[in-house]
Amino acid sequence: SKRDPQVIDLELAMLLGKPPKMQRDATRVKPQLEIIPDLSNIGLDEAVERVLRMPAVAGKAFLIHIGDRSVGGLCARDQLVGPWQVPVADCAVTLADFDGYAGEAMAMGERAPVAVLDGAASARMALGEAITNLIAAPVEKLDEIRLSANWMAAIGHAGEDAALFDAVQTTSALCAKLGISIPVGKDSLSMRTLWNSDGKEQRTIAPVSLIVSAFARIADARRTLTPQLRMDAGDSELWLLDLGAGRDRLGASVLTQAFDRRGGIPPDFDDPQRLRALFALVRAAQKQNLLLAYHDRSDGGVIVTLLEMAFAGHCGLEIFLDGWADNALRALFNEELGAVVQVRKDDHDAFAALLATNGLAGMARVIARPKAKLGIKLYGG
Repeated sequence: SKRDPQVIDLELAMLLGKPPKMQRDATRVKPQLEIIPDLSNIGLDEAVERVLRMPAVAGKAFLIHIGDRSVGGLCARDQLVGPWQVPVADCAVTLADFDGYAGEAMAMGERAPVAVLDGAASARMALGEAITNLIAAPVEKLDEIRLSANWMAAIGHAGEDAALFDAVQTTSALCAKLGISIPVGKDSLSMRTLWNSDGKEQRTIAPVSLIVSAFARIADARRTLTPQLRMDAGDSELWLLDLGAGRDRLGASVLTQAFDRRGGIPPDFDDPQRLRALFALVRAAQKQNLLLAYHDRSDGGVIVTLLEMAFAGHCGLEIFLDGWADNALRALFNEELGAVVQVRKDDHDAFAALLATNGLAGMARVIARPKAKLGIKLYGG
């Protein structure tokens, strides 16, 4: 028709030829998991010290300072947060032009260590982490987020083909439930290396894993939340928003890696509705001017989330463990999806009402309070 002319009608077989369909035999290898990792003889002081030294948690300023972070002048949010320039930003934000405040936000998610225990769970967690990072930016609607998926696997190794299939399938299903599309991506399917040592063949196999990049347009870059705790807004409190709903799974966490404790059930992205609720909660609370700071929970657990927020705000913390869990290590160091937000004490009831409206009241609690004097104190537990 004149309104919708047909520009071209070409069979793909003519363009691409008729390559033979690839056939692969894939067999699932059932992982051998201990339900609870051994946490005996791990003291809280040593746990915090070791976790903060792990590469996934420790400072990466040397990577950030390699190049100019603001080439062109349109970078509104880089890695370094606040006047003390602590590299803890959840997402990046760029402006569309030099005249307005509209732009784009970008964030990443990865949980490669989880793939040692469960490749599909690792992919789901990477997707969830990318979105919990991007929530810091004022993205209006969840379905406006677009993803880029970078898949990695050692194709041909026992169990890895099936693990890759399961990871791709579960990620696709999750995106469909969230209303999010993956228009672009790539793969690296030779994630293994072989060599000879003293006449014996050695090999290293990387587990199936997914790196997710998330991006979306935003209307006002100035409304991007950061992990920097605000000390100029009166008395405030820190709420944990726990999408793991108290399961506190420790498998493949930084804590278990730091102490070489094997096994355990890894965290997982169990319920897409909870993530939808978190997105809606943060957007509604931000529109009501209830939030002072935001930081997602990931590597190292909520203790690292809290410490990074305190570092960025150059302040101290009082952390409350009463009623959190029977085991303080599990409560502090599990890496379930979630976030910590700073709310004025006067806004406690208004924020609690929003939690109830969005169905998250049972998964949220006040866990800490900022204080001007430097130092971290833990109470109870």
